[in-house]
Amino acid sequence: MSSMQITIVVVAVVVVLLSAVGAVFLYRRRGLRARFGPEYDRVVSAQHGRGAGERELRERERRHTDLDLRPLDPSSRQRYVAAWEEVQVRFIDAPDQAVGKADVLVTELIAERGYPTGGFDQQVADLSVEHARPLDQYREAHDIHLANQRGEATTEQLRQALVHYRALFTDLLGTEPAPPSTIDPTPNRERQPHAPIH
Repeated sequence: MSSMQITIVVVAVVVVLLSAVGAVFLYRRRGLRARFGPEYDRVVSAQHGRGAGERELRERERRHTDLDLRPLDPSSRQRYVAAWEEVQVRFIDAPDQAVGKADVLVTELIAERGYPTGGFDQQVADLSVEHARPLDQYREAHDIHLANQRGEATTEQLRQALVHYRALFTDLLGTEPAPPSTIDPTPNRERQPHAPIH
Protein backbone atom coordinates (compact mmCIF):
# COMPACT_ATOMS: atom_id res chain seq x y z
CA MET A 1 0.00 0.00 0.00
CA SER A 2 1.45 3.32 -1.01
CA SER A 3 1.71 6.33 1.28
CA MET A 4 -0.98 8.06 -0.80
CA GLN A 5 -3.38 5.14 -0.25
CA ILE A 6 -2.62 5.14 3.49
CA THR A 7 -3.30 8.87 3.64
CA ILE A 8 -6.64 8.43 1.86
CA VAL A 9 -7.63 5.61 4.22
CA VAL A 10 -6.65 7.67 7.29
CA VAL A 11 -8.56 10.72 6.02
CA ALA A 12 -11.60 8.53 5.28
CA VAL A 13 -11.50 7.01 8.78
CA VAL A 14 -11.19 10.46 10.37
CA VAL A 15 -14.14 11.76 8.32
CA VAL A 16 -16.24 8.74 9.31
CA LEU A 17 -15.33 9.21 13.00
CA LEU A 18 -16.08 12.94 12.91
CA SER A 19 -19.40 12.24 11.20
CA ALA A 20 -20.26 9.65 13.86
CA VAL A 21 -19.37 12.06 16.69
CA GLY A 22 -21.39 14.82 15.02
CA ALA A 23 -24.35 12.47 14.63
CA VAL A 24 -24.18 11.55 18.33
CA PHE A 25 -24.14 15.23 19.36
CA LEU A 26 -27.01 16.01 17.00
CA TYR A 27 -29.00 13.06 18.36
CA ARG A 28 -28.40 14.19 21.95
CA ARG A 29 -29.34 17.79 21.07
CA ARG A 30 -32.56 16.65 19.43
CA GLY A 31 -33.34 14.51 22.46
CA LEU A 32 -32.85 17.46 24.81
CA ARG A 33 -34.97 19.71 22.58
CA ALA A 34 -37.75 17.11 22.47
CA ARG A 35 -37.68 16.53 26.22
CA PHE A 36 -37.41 20.14 27.39
CA GLY A 37 -39.32 21.94 24.64
CA PRO A 38 -39.28 25.73 25.13
CA GLU A 39 -37.20 25.27 28.28
CA TYR A 40 -34.29 24.20 26.06
CA ASP A 41 -34.11 27.61 24.38
CA ARG A 42 -34.56 29.42 27.69
CA VAL A 43 -31.69 27.56 29.35
CA VAL A 44 -29.36 27.85 26.36
CA SER A 45 -30.03 31.59 26.25
CA ALA A 46 -29.54 32.02 30.01
CA GLN A 47 -26.29 30.03 29.97
CA HIS A 48 -24.87 32.14 27.11
CA GLY A 49 -24.09 29.17 24.92
CA ARG A 50 -25.45 25.93 23.61
CA GLY A 51 -22.78 23.76 25.24
CA ALA A 52 -23.26 25.26 28.71
CA GLY A 53 -27.03 25.15 28.35
CA GLU A 54 -27.03 21.52 27.30
CA ARG A 55 -24.72 20.62 30.20
CA GLU A 56 -27.21 22.31 32.56
CA LEU A 57 -30.09 20.32 31.06
CA ARG A 58 -28.19 17.04 31.33
CA GLU A 59 -27.40 17.93 34.96
CA ARG A 60 -31.12 18.45 35.55
CA GLU A 61 -31.76 14.99 34.13
CA ARG A 62 -29.15 13.51 36.48
CA ARG A 63 -30.68 15.26 39.53
CA HIS A 64 -34.11 14.13 38.42
CA THR A 65 -33.09 10.46 38.60
CA ASP A 66 -32.29 10.95 42.31
CA LEU A 67 -35.76 12.24 43.17
CA ASP A 68 -38.28 9.95 44.84
CA LEU A 69 -41.16 10.73 42.48
CA ARG A 70 -44.49 9.02 42.93
CA PRO A 71 -47.88 9.03 41.22
CA LEU A 72 -50.95 10.22 43.08
CA ASP A 73 -53.28 7.62 44.48
CA PRO A 74 -56.94 7.96 43.44
CA SER A 75 -58.06 9.50 46.75
CA SER A 76 -55.33 12.16 46.60
CA ARG A 77 -56.20 12.92 43.00
CA GLN A 78 -59.87 13.38 43.93
CA ARG A 79 -58.93 15.60 46.87
CA TYR A 80 -56.89 17.85 44.55
CA VAL A 81 -59.68 17.98 41.97
CA ALA A 82 -62.13 19.08 44.68
CA ALA A 83 -59.68 21.66 46.04
CA TRP A 84 -59.15 23.11 42.55
CA GLU A 85 -62.91 23.41 42.06
CA GLU A 86 -63.06 25.40 45.32
CA VAL A 87 -60.29 27.70 44.07
CA GLN A 88 -62.22 28.39 40.86
CA VAL A 89 -65.43 29.12 42.76
CA ARG A 90 -63.54 31.39 45.18
CA PHE A 91 -62.22 33.41 42.24
CA ILE A 92 -65.68 34.86 41.54
CA ASP A 93 -65.85 36.74 44.88
CA ALA A 94 -62.19 36.94 45.91
CA PRO A 95 -59.79 36.62 42.97
CA ASP A 96 -56.76 37.72 44.99
CA GLN A 97 -57.39 35.02 47.60
CA ALA A 98 -58.07 32.42 44.91
CA VAL A 99 -54.70 33.05 43.28
CA GLY A 100 -52.95 32.77 46.66
CA LYS A 101 -54.74 29.48 47.29
CA ALA A 102 -53.87 28.24 43.77
CA ASP A 103 -50.18 28.93 44.46
CA VAL A 104 -50.36 26.97 47.73
CA LEU A 105 -52.32 24.13 46.12
CA VAL A 106 -49.88 23.76 43.21
CA THR A 107 -46.94 23.76 45.64
CA GLU A 108 -48.64 21.06 47.74
CA LEU A 109 -49.23 18.95 44.63
CA ILE A 110 -45.60 19.38 43.56
CA ALA A 111 -44.46 18.20 47.00
CA GLU A 112 -46.85 15.25 47.08
CA ARG A 113 -45.54 14.09 43.70
CA GLY A 114 -42.05 14.01 45.32
CA TYR A 115 -40.45 17.18 43.99
CA PRO A 116 -38.50 19.44 46.39
CA THR A 117 -40.22 22.76 47.02
CA GLY A 118 -37.47 24.76 48.73
CA GLY A 119 -36.58 27.48 46.22
CA PHE A 120 -38.67 28.48 43.23
CA ASP A 121 -35.81 28.36 40.69
CA GLN A 122 -34.68 24.89 41.78
CA GLN A 123 -38.29 23.74 41.86
CA VAL A 124 -38.74 24.85 38.24
CA ALA A 125 -35.46 23.19 37.23
CA ASP A 126 -36.57 19.89 38.79
CA LEU A 127 -40.00 20.09 37.17
CA SER A 128 -38.52 20.88 33.77
CA VAL A 129 -37.40 17.30 33.14
CA GLU A 130 -40.94 15.88 32.98
CA HIS A 131 -43.17 18.97 33.00
CA ALA A 132 -41.32 21.46 30.77
CA ARG A 133 -44.27 22.52 28.58
CA PRO A 134 -46.26 24.48 31.20
CA LEU A 135 -43.24 26.02 32.97
CA ASP A 136 -43.39 29.42 31.24
CA GLN A 137 -47.01 29.67 32.34
CA TYR A 138 -46.05 28.63 35.86
CA ARG A 139 -43.36 31.31 36.00
CA GLU A 140 -45.84 33.94 34.84
CA ALA A 141 -48.44 32.78 37.37
CA HIS A 142 -45.84 32.97 40.13
CA ASP A 143 -44.84 36.50 39.06
CA ILE A 144 -48.48 37.61 39.12
CA HIS A 145 -48.90 35.98 42.53
CA LEU A 146 -45.96 38.03 43.83
CA ALA A 147 -47.43 41.19 42.27
CA ASN A 148 -50.74 40.31 43.94
CA GLN A 149 -49.03 40.09 47.32
CA ARG A 150 -47.73 43.63 46.73
CA GLY A 151 -51.24 44.78 45.77
CA GLU A 152 -50.25 45.39 42.15
CA ALA A 153 -52.22 42.76 40.20
CA THR A 154 -55.40 43.54 38.26
CA THR A 155 -58.35 41.18 38.13
CA GLU A 156 -57.46 40.27 34.55
CA GLN A 157 -53.91 39.42 35.61
CA LEU A 158 -55.27 37.32 38.47
CA ARG A 159 -57.55 35.49 36.05
CA GLN A 160 -54.57 34.82 33.80
CA ALA A 161 -52.52 33.59 36.77
CA LEU A 162 -55.22 31.06 37.62
CA VAL A 163 -55.28 29.84 34.02
CA HIS A 164 -51.48 29.49 34.12
CA TYR A 165 -51.47 27.67 37.46
CA ARG A 166 -54.08 25.34 36.01
CA ALA A 167 -51.72 24.35 33.17
CA LEU A 168 -49.07 22.98 35.57
CA PHE A 169 -51.69 21.64 37.98
CA THR A 170 -53.29 19.64 35.15
CA ASP A 171 -49.92 18.38 33.95
CA LEU A 172 -48.96 17.19 37.44
CA LEU A 173 -52.41 15.75 38.09
CA GLY A 174 -52.44 13.94 34.75
CA THR A 175 -56.05 14.91 34.08
CA GLU A 176 -58.30 17.95 33.75
CA PRO A 177 -59.39 19.01 37.26
CA ALA A 178 -62.58 20.93 36.40
CA PRO A 179 -64.06 23.03 33.61
CA PRO A 180 -62.27 26.41 33.43
CA SER A 181 -65.45 28.41 32.85
CA THR A 182 -65.74 29.49 36.49
CA ILE A 183 -62.47 31.42 36.45
CA ASP A 184 -63.69 34.25 34.22
CA PRO A 185 -64.27 37.43 36.22
CA THR A 186 -67.79 38.80 36.42
CA PRO A 187 -68.49 41.55 33.84
CA ASN A 188 -68.92 44.35 36.41
CA ARG A 189 -65.77 43.63 38.40
CA GLU A 190 -63.29 46.51 38.41
CA ARG A 191 -59.88 45.73 36.96
CA GLN A 192 -57.92 47.47 39.70
CA PRO A 193 -55.01 46.23 41.78
CA HIS A 194 -56.04 44.26 44.86
CA ALA A 195 -54.75 44.65 48.35
CA PRO A 196 -52.13 42.14 49.44
CA ILE A 197 -53.28 38.93 51.10
CA HIS A 198 -52.34 38.87 54.78
